This record gives sequence, C-alpha cells and structure tokens, in this order.
Amino acid sequence: MGVEAGAHAARSRALAVLRIRSRAVAVALLPAAVAVVLLVGGADGRLSGGGWSAARGAVTTVAVVALLCGAGIALVVARARPAVSPTVPVGEKAAPDLYRMVRDLADRLDVPVPSAIALTPDCDSWLEDRTHRAHGRPPRTEGDGPGEAIRGARGIRGRLRAAFRTSGGPGTEDGSRRADAAPVLVIGSPFLWWMRVGELRAVLAPVVAGTGPSAHPDIAAARRFVRGLDAAVAVTSAPGRGPLVRAAGAGAGWVARLLLRSCRGHAAEMERGVAAAAAERAQTVDYGVRIVAQEQVGLAYAGWDRLLTRVALPAWRMGRWPSRLDAGVVAALTELSRRDRLAEGFTSRLGERPACDLLEEPGTVDEAASLLAARLFHGGPAEPGPDWAPVAWHEYPEEVVDRKWRADAARLHRVLDALGVHHRPDTSRPDTQGPTLARVLDHLTVPEAERGGHGSPAAGTEDPDPDPGDPPGEGAPGGVPDSALAATEATEVSGAADAADGADATDAGDAGDVVDGIEVLEGADAGGNEDEDEAGGGSGPAAALAAVLTAEVAREEAAAGPGAAPAAGQQAGPDRDLLEDGMLPLFPLQPPRTGRELLADHVTALVCCAAMDTAGAVPGLDWLDGPTLLLRGKRAADLPPRVRTLVDTGDPGPLRDWLGRSGVRAERPVRLV
Repeated sequence: MGVEAGAHAARSRALAVLRIRSRAVAVALLPAAVAVVLLVGGADGRLSGGGWSAARGAVTTVAVVALLCGAGIALVVARARPAVSPTVPVGEKAAPDLYRMVRDLADRLDVPVPSAIALTPDCDSWLEDRTHRAHGRPPRTEGDGPGEAIRGARGIRGRLRAAFRTSGGPGTEDGSRRADAAPVLVIGSPFLWWMRVGELRAVLAPVVAGTGPSAHPDIAAARRFVRGLDAAVAVTSAPGRGPLVRAAGAGAGWVARLLLRSCRGHAAEMERGVAAAAAERAQTVDYGVRIVAQEQVGLAYAGWDRLLTRVALPAWRMGRWPSRLDAGVVAALTELSRRDRLAEGFTSRLGERPACDLLEEPGTVDEAASLLAARLFHGGPAEPGPDWAPVAWHEYPEEVVDRKWRADAARLHRVLDALGVHHRPDTSRPDTQGPTLARVLDHLTVPEAERGGHGSPAAGTEDPDPDPGDPPGEGAPGGVPDSALAATEATEVSGAADAADGADATDAGDAGDVVDGIEVLEGADAGGNEDEDEAGGGSGPAAALAAVLTAEVAREEAAAGPGAAPAAGQQAGPDRDLLEDGMLPLFPLQPPRTGRELLADHVTALVCCAAMDTAGAVPGLDWLDGPTLLLRGKRAADLPPRVRTLVDTGDPGPLRDWLGRSGVRAERPVRLV
C-alpha cells in the first residue's frame, strides 16, 4: 500500500467514524425536529384538533428530554479527559540536538514537526495527541515548562507531577494554537542509551512520518471522537458516586459504549491506513539502517525486561530504586554480548556516538525515567524519601543484595521459631549459639528410606530451573516436628479450597490460624496431595515450612501496602488506593510465586549469608541474573540447583558437598538483620 493509498484509506475510514457521530447527533435532534413541525403546523392552523394537540405535547416532551440527554452525553464526551501515558517531558533547552534531529527528520519526510518530545521507561515509541483541553497548555517547541523541570534533583518531583496531573485551564493564547498543535513524540528511554544516533533516527522515521496523516482534519476529528468516547466510558464507570449520578452515568456510559462498538472497526482500519502511509513515506529515509536498527530494538527490549525483573525488582522490594536504569541496559546488553556468541559484534557499536549524547544532562533524565519506571512497574512512591531512596549501581551489592539475603534469612528463622523447630547446638562450643544454616538443613532433610521414587539429581547436575509442576516424592513426611504437624493440621478446614487458592493472605479472612503471630495458610497439610505439594513447597517438612513462610510473606507485603509483589496464588494487579488516585503500578512485573519457590529463595539467601560470614564470600550484581554470590571472585552459579534438590526431595547431599568444597561452615551462626 503506497503513501497515497494508505492516506486515502485512512481518510475514508475517518469519514465513516464521523458519519456515525453525525447519525448520533441526528437521532438526538430528530424528536426536536418533529416537535418543531408539529408546533409550526399548529400555529398555522393546519394541524389543529385534540389529537394533534396531544401529539404536540407528547413529542415536545420527548424532544426536550432527548435534547437534555444528548447535551449531557455530549458534555461528558467533550469534557472527559482522554488517557495520557505518564512520561518524562524533555524540553528543547534540555535536548537541543535531539530536537534538531527530529526537526531535520520531519523536513526530510515533508511532515509537520512533533510539538514536543517526551521519554517513557519502555522499549517503544509513538505519537500521542495531547491537545485536549483537560491536558492543560499545549506544549511549546521552545521548551518552556517541561524543559526547565529537567534541572537538578528537585526537577524529578515536578516532572512526575507533570506526568500524572494537569495544569490549570488554558488561556486564550493556548486555545488559539491548540487545534493546530502536532502530536507529542514519545521515545523509549532505553533506545536513547543503547542505540546509536543513526539507529535512533532510522527507528524514529516511521513514527515521525505519522504526523502527516495526523494533521488531516478528518483523521484528527475522528481520533478526538474515539478518544472522547473511550474517556467517557472510563468516567461513567468510576466508583464512589451518588445514586443519581450513577444512574445518569450508566445511561451516558451505555450510549458511549454503543457508539464505541459501532466505530471500533472503522477506527482500527483508519489507524492501519495511517501506519501504512507513514511506513511507506519513511522508506525514503535511512531504510537500510532501519533494518539493522530493528535488531537492536529487540535486543534492547530483552535487556530492559531482564534488567527490570532480575535487577530492579529486588531493589524496589527493599525500598530502593536504581537511579540509572537506562545506563544499566547498556551494561546488561554488553554482558550479554560477552557471554553469547550470537551477540558478537554488538560491542563494536559502542565506539559510535550513543543517542543519549543528544541530551544536555543524560544523568538527570535517566534518574527521572528510573523513578517513573519504579512508579509504573512497581507502584512505588512518586517522590524520593527516607523509605524510598535512590541507589547507585556500585552501592547495589551492599545496599540491596546483602540486605535482601539477610532479611530473607531472618524471616526463615522466625518461621522456624513459630513452628517450634529447635536447634540443638553443641554446648561445648559457644560459637554455635544463634541462627545457623545447620538448623534449616536438619529440618528439611528427609531420611533416605522415606524419600519418594523420584530420587534427587546428582551432585554435579546443574538444573537451574526445574519444572515446578513435577510432583515431589510421595513418601511419609519424616523429620517433621510434632509442633509443625500440629500447626499445619490445625489449619485444615472442612471444605476448604486447595492450597493454591488459600495462599492469598492479603485479606484477613483468607488466612488460617496464627502461630506465634505468623499466619498459617488453610489447607497447608504437611503430607498433602500433589496439588498442595506444588503450591506448598515440596514434600515432607518442606510443605509445612513453605506454607507458613508463604503466609508470613503475604502478611508482610499486605502491611507494606502499595508496590508489594503478590504472594503465591495471587493475581498481580494495581493497588486499589493507587487506582482511585490515578497513580498506580500500570504494569506489575512479579508473577505469583509458589511456596516451593519462596522456600528455595529463602534457603538460598541463608546459604549466601553463611558463605559471606564464614567463607569470605561477597554479594555481587550480575547484570543478567540480578543478585549473585561471589566466592573467591567467581559466581556461584551451581548453588540454586542444589538448594532445589534439598527443597524438592529432602536430600541434603548435593548442598552439603557444595558447602564442604566452598569452605562454608553450616554450624556457625549467621548475622541477620
């Protein structure tokens, strides 16, 4: 589809959307038109008589009601604020080279220049119309407000407020240029740090080319109508209103949904036509470079996703937010190119000029984008504070990894205390008093005669991610203390759901009994069936420990409030209070974790603490895998599969062999938080 063909198809679909709008207006005005005809006929004496008088009264009443309803619905659609993506605005003073590049690109494509540039903490780029009156002042290309906000650490506060709130009502000058304002160009911040200048220009060419079709009056009007309907549906569906307002909103929402369904197909085809026309026009600019740059788009997306889920998420959970996420993408992808032979050659690109050089203060912009990423993906506070402080990458091992491991180890020992699991230290050696790794190993060990038929992996086998659906051994729960069995059996409720559903402990009513202040999940039967083993954390003593540990983690996350990750069996989703305030984690990263995974993470943390306290190991940061243990300067990559063997089968052999080779003393106390 050529440029003209795509633009023509988009315009024809836009006219179809506008015809639906015209029909809706005609339906609202039809009773009034009939009433006018009847009133004029009665005044001329042509439509006289009792029947005509009654018809005039009824039709006039219907016309007034229809006009009032139509005016109300039109007012809701016109005043409803369309959704706007939270972004970090970048003024021209903060990025003159970037604006110059975009302006030159628009001139080469012969399309209008975007009205402003903003960054989003995601691997995507698009045009966004912000000309609605509720969005405040139309942006200036000179970079008045947003450009001045990117100065110093205090600018983060203003930028985040600008991303989520609107300014006051526009003046007459704003209104005069609102209709002619071009869309805002939103660029993914990881692109600026990973891509080179030429690659970024090639990737942005099809996006900037979209300003041409967007400037057409029919397409712009159709888009405004569709966005208004979508915003009206959201407004009428908002909770917390009175009965009368809810009734009126229900009617307006029904009409808006009806119109939205009617024009949905035409709007989709219109956007396809706009995209086709923009892509065809952009082929005249850097087409060969764009083919190569698309590979970098996929690579940047993979590195960004890995960085958020493996590196940033543990820090966010600890109340710290990495302040240089975009710079971390470069480090992560460089590490990937070093490990993966398929990525060879990517490091040679690093000698070229990076696109972040187009910014005057890339560090400040990276900090603002990193804070916004924590807000969007985790639901953290909008502003830094004592409990929400930035952390630099060189501080990450001590400030995040070490604290996380010791906090998990402390929680694991609290749960053991609640279950009544007592450690019998060597009374002849005072250095064995306190929380030790040996206590956990002894508790999770299942006698070999009582293990299931699945067996355990060999000592040298490295299986970093065993299938969590594999059922554990069906043997008797040997090695479980009577107090642990009593605690789990006390939580069994007749007709209770299975353990995966019972793991939702964020509501007070969903938790079972309390053992020394720690909630025990319903249905956490120590020797339960296969489904319970899968959700509870393995067979034998691991099932009881994982069940109570899951409840404790859920209780702490519920007490922590917004931004906490969902517990096992929970659906990830935004916090209700944030949803009502309009400031919420739009894209939660953490999937539900099973009790087995939680238990394995906590045992691994305890092993790392013991290694740091007794074998001279240090916490480290792996750009692709997140927190890691450095033992004699090397990553302990073979530790997780041995921990999973202990949790899944109750066999401590592989882990004890690893501890012996590494010089870790399991009987020595570890330092907790």
